[in-house]
Amino acid sequence: MEDTLGFIKVGCGCPVVSLADCRKNAERIAELMRHAADDGVSLLALPELSLVGYTSADLLMQPFVHRESEHALDNLLSMTNTVPVVAVVGLPIPVRGKLYNCAAVISQGEVLGVVPKTYIPNYSEFYEARWFTSGDYADEKTIMLCGHEVPFGTDLLFTSENGKIRFGVEICEDLWVPKSPSADLALAGAQIIINLSATDEMVGKDSYRCDLVRMQSAKLVSAYLYASTGVSESTTDLVFGGATYIAENGAMLSKGERFLSKSSYISADIDLRKLDAMRVHTNTFAVVGERKQYRSVSVPLRDDLDEDSITRTFDPHPFIPSEQSAMHERCQEIFSIQTNALARRLVASYSKNAVIGVSGGLDSTLALLVAVKTMDLLGRPHSDVIGITMPGFGTTSRTHDNAIGLMRALGVTIKEIDITKACIQHMADIELPDTDRSTTYENVQARERTQILMDYSNKVGGLVVGTGDLSELALGWCTYNGDHMSMYGVNAGVPKTLVRYVVRYAAENEMQREAKPFLLDIIDTPISPELLPADKDGKIAQKTEDFVGPYELHDFFLYNFLRFGFGPQRLYFMASRAFDGKYQQPVIKKWLITFLKRFFSQQFKRSVMPDGPKVGTVSLSPRGDWRMPSDATAAMWLSEAEEL
Repeated sequence: MEDTLGFIKVGCGCPVVSLADCRKNAERIAELMRHAADDGVSLLALPELSLVGYTSADLLMQPFVHRESEHALDNLLSMTNTVPVVAVVGLPIPVRGKLYNCAAVISQGEVLGVVPKTYIPNYSEFYEARWFTSGDYADEKTIMLCGHEVPFGTDLLFTSENGKIRFGVEICEDLWVPKSPSADLALAGAQIIINLSATDEMVGKDSYRCDLVRMQSAKLVSAYLYASTGVSESTTDLVFGGATYIAENGAMLSKGERFLSKSSYISADIDLRKLDAMRVHTNTFAVVGERKQYRSVSVPLRDDLDEDSITRTFDPHPFIPSEQSAMHERCQEIFSIQTNALARRLVASYSKNAVIGVSGGLDSTLALLVAVKTMDLLGRPHSDVIGITMPGFGTTSRTHDNAIGLMRALGVTIKEIDITKACIQHMADIELPDTDRSTTYENVQARERTQILMDYSNKVGGLVVGTGDLSELALGWCTYNGDHMSMYGVNAGVPKTLVRYVVRYAAENEMQREAKPFLLDIIDTPISPELLPADKDGKIAQKTEDFVGPYELHDFFLYNFLRFGFGPQRLYFMASRAFDGKYQQPVIKKWLITFLKRFFSQQFKRSVMPDGPKVGTVSLSPRGDWRMPSDATAAMWLSEAEEL
């Protein structure tokens, strides 16, 4: 079993500041640290020059203020020597005739290291060059502070004792410049960047600043903690709002309220394992050329939040956007990728027709819609799409009628070829009893359909368009050299949970009105391969999810297994949170084991899968995103899953 789940709780605080009253500021910071500790926070970011007040102006150059800020820091250490939080506090520090704008990393009565600001603004509202020197000019590797020699410099990387947590510090302007110190820190291994800031408010600035933080976290594949000073600063010319943000890899996890007259605080759980996994998968996350060298400073941090302490939620449907506008855009983009991909393949292969097996189910419907739209792109008639419906032993009137009605509404060429007699003859040839309902019985039908599609395509000079989706490929829920095979698989990158939404999008935005009733009924039809006979009422008897499990669970496992390499313990924990109230934990465990068994055992089908377009971050193409030996064993994964 994994030793920890790999989460750490972090926070950003904005204390009320009394300008140049260092002792009072220390008391308020201590109060915030205690509050953060009570909330389970391990790492806390505070604003720039928070011990003195950023807008203290020329008072910042007073030796008396320097002395008092150091005394205040010493008092802060005493007040928090039993508080289990690593905090980053801002103060001015003079060193050999130069004054530096610094961030002091403190914990349990000790100063662990001091990082001076690199980029000193000297424009418009901010004239820091009047007071401060860039940390790039500091030659000292250590300084005396609060009676102790401590590491000093822009080359400090703060690292937990077990090496699993690494963070770096930059200050305000450092983020806004073309080459931020955080870039080098991230390349040196820092998963968390802390920014002590003092940024004024202007119309539209919050949105820009928020995007800047969010995108910096995305570019660096990191967490980014941003804490800015608030309204208690001087308002002589500027107003500071106390902006606080916690972002992780492009997502804003927490955003504080601005313009508060009291001390404020936000927190979030950072997923360190996810960040590390993404960096491993992003092979361009490396240094080209000379690499900056960093000194490692040990800090008392652990990624050991237990399950009950983790407050983070997990999206149960990672492939599906939560907002309607985003859903429309996502489906539009997927549909465009599919249609343009098929158009290119039809042109390159000199195909006269697109040949599709149309069952009346979701997957074949999406492939049919893609083919029809592709003909529009190419300026060709819909009749160049040949839809072949092939009723067999399990075909119901609902799916059959929907298939015929939809093809007629779309104006495609319709062919109906009943496979019953051919399958009966084939079963007799291979001596399969009439009463047999095994996998062989099912596969006879699937392969007969594929043979018809391939041979008919040869006859008309066409291209067989595959219908199988990403989820089916992951589970191997397809017949090898049956529905597994085609000449181009347009749905290969679309997960089952998303297919329904793309079909609905196409029904409402891309297709003629006559097709909509059939499309809406297809969306509501249970997922089934229809390879076993219907029930006594003529309805679908073979429902895929009854056998293989809920596709929403499998898509959740698939996304997090492939995207981040999470193991069974982590997948089980996340799924239990994501589907709390919908699936009991024993059910989640059962289908997780099913997913792992099928994913490993069915790789041989993916190793020879047809070409098909990638539409999202997860793909199973053996030529691109997923290369795995067909004889790999799931033993380690199953062993951990069984112990859950």
